[in-house]
Amino acid sequence: MSDTIIPIHAIKGRGTATRIAHRFEKDARHAYDDGWRTLEENAAGEAPRLATEVFFEDARSAISSNDSPDIFFDYSLNPYRGCEHGCVYCYARPTHSYLNLSPGLDFETKIIAKRNIAEVLRRDLAKPRYVPRLLNIGSNTDCYQPVERELRLTRGVIEVLQQVRHPFSIITKSAGIERDLDLLAPMARDRLAAVYVTITTLDGDLARRMEPRAASPQRRLRTIRTMAEHGVPVGVSVAPQIPFVNDDMEQVLEAAWEAGARSAFYTVIRLPWELAPIFRQWLDLHYPLRAARIMARIQEMRGGKDYDSNFASRMKGDGLWADLIRQRFEKTCHRLGFNRERVELDLSQFRPAASPGQAYLF
Repeated sequence: MSDTIIPIHAIKGRGTATRIAHRFEKDARHAYDDGWRTLEENAAGEAPRLATEVFFEDARSAISSNDSPDIFFDYSLNPYRGCEHGCVYCYARPTHSYLNLSPGLDFETKIIAKRNIAEVLRRDLAKPRYVPRLLNIGSNTDCYQPVERELRLTRGVIEVLQQVRHPFSIITKSAGIERDLDLLAPMARDRLAAVYVTITTLDGDLARRMEPRAASPQRRLRTIRTMAEHGVPVGVSVAPQIPFVNDDMEQVLEAAWEAGARSAFYTVIRLPWELAPIFRQWLDLHYPLRAARIMARIQEMRGGKDYDSNFASRMKGDGLWADLIRQRFEKTCHRLGFNRERVELDLSQFRPAASPGQAYLF
């Protein structure tokens, strides 16, 4: 029997096409023709759709500290592991390896929900040694991915933060954040909340291939407008920038400004660990004729490698191409008026909550 490798096909509604082995696996597996016409049937038909599975875990802590000098917040909180949005470029994909799951399809089809996150957060904030600092929700995986509609874990977290007057920011690609405007708007008026919406491109076809289950670019613009109209400070993330893929940064910034965003930031694509072969596979499926050129430019920004973890350059890259992206961003922001006023959240309003079972004095 011939070990003929079955060709890979894109899966509708998913960013990746395979369950690529994670870096801790000892064995690598490849599909092959078993002699029962599998090869011909796979080549002729569309790959089957995959259902999303949700698994629950009890978190031991809610807040993670950040000491990276290139990240603007000190604490992060993520109610979910994995993300159904399926963004092919997501730098969080390799974290699924620690769960013995694939950073490929498992990352976007096997979602881990921290069902006790609100209770644990309340306990963490009640600790005498806790010092409030800038907290971001959703920095790793989207806190408003589809499962949030039913589980409402993110809303539970915001309710706790509202009760203790703890400031926070949220970054998302989802219009689902509009559900929680009843909490966000009053907190924003008190300088306790800010929102950032990621718009990678205005090209709907590209977005469907690159971010298959996230809100459409036009829907995200509507979310920016809604936030601004309700007085919530809102910014736009035009990240990641990928050479020869999403080349409409200026148009995205213009549309976001028109919708009401007043701050903006960007990063260039970074491909740590298993993300590099995942992204290469995506390029081969969707952009085979320019895949080599795209990877050459990415490596040019990373000192000839797929990824460079140097804090000085990992977010923005290095070299001529990275400098060109930086100039485009800065000149467009200056022309439009982005980032002229910094959003300052007020840490002084924090009032520690009582631990569960402990009576409140007031």
